Amino acid sequence: MIMVIVLALAAAIGGGATTALAEQNRTVEESDPAAGRQLLFYNHAYGVLDRETADAVEHSPYLRTFANFQVRTTTGAGGQTWTGRYLMGRETYFELFGVGDLPGQDGVLGASGMGVSTERTGDLATVTERLRARGITPIEFQQTRDFGDGVPVPWFDAIFTIDQYDHFGGWGMEYEPTYFDDPRSNTEPASFPGDISRERYLNDVYRDRLMRDVTAVHLAVTARDLANTVPLLKAGGFAVRTSADGDVVARRGGTDLHFDAVPIERIGLQKVEFALNKAVSRHDERIGNSTLAVGPGPRAVWTFDARQ
Repeated sequence: MIMVIVLALAAAIGGGATTALAEQNRTVEESDPAAGRQLLFYNHAYGVLDRETADAVEHSPYLRTFANFQVRTTTGAGGQTWTGRYLMGRETYFELFGVGDLPGQDGVLGASGMGVSTERTGDLATVTERLRARGITPIEFQQTRDFGDGVPVPWFDAIFTIDQYDHFGGWGMEYEPTYFDDPRSNTEPASFPGDISRERYLNDVYRDRLMRDVTAVHLAVTARDLANTVPLLKAGGFAVRTSADGDVVARRGGTDLHFDAVPIERIGLQKVEFALNKAVSRHDERIGNSTLAVGPGPRAVWTFDARQ
């Protein structure tokens, strides 16, 4: 799922909001006393890499043994299509593109995006109410998916805090229950009433690979894009801390989110950390202008060269 879906909102935008960085210097408990139970969890993120690295990722034999790896073209709302390189785990995944794979500002070197999703039906409505209580009018959107027969099916509902962004966008999302009912979705049975969880959405191929889940994501984004993302994270129940220089760390839910506030010429994917299904000896795999360090132990770190 990519931020390019914002382009389909042009006729439906009801307003956006920009949050001053000074407002980020409080924990989620201080900024929203009602945010006890976490409602939004890291679902996936994406980064746009240089062409050499993106091609190396796409054709890497090692990644096909490391993760449930796919190169897949998806058709979403309005007939928009995108082809991503996916590393999928038990509950979380990551998506990579090359320069020019996405249109406009979404396809430049260093562009990125992130979706945080609910686990239970109805929780996105609560997040929406929390944002409104903070003076933000969320932009609502429904994404669809075409399985190849030309008939779009509801996929998930999404909310955004803003209609304008530089090169990073974050959105809250909630899978449609009817999507799980479609046998073509290849999803799992519900484990509890209202189950629309990430674990149910992703299949169990990860069990036969090394990668289990994404445990941390490190992104460099502009201060404006970061300021517009923090309210969503807080409303979703993340514990958000901001350093004196404006960098942000959001924790809770199993995946840590690290954001460096940088000038636009320095934006980009920096690092992704993974939990593995088993402990392994150290192995370094060079993939284009990046290095995937696997082990020692049950963890891996994929580092991307500055600006690739």
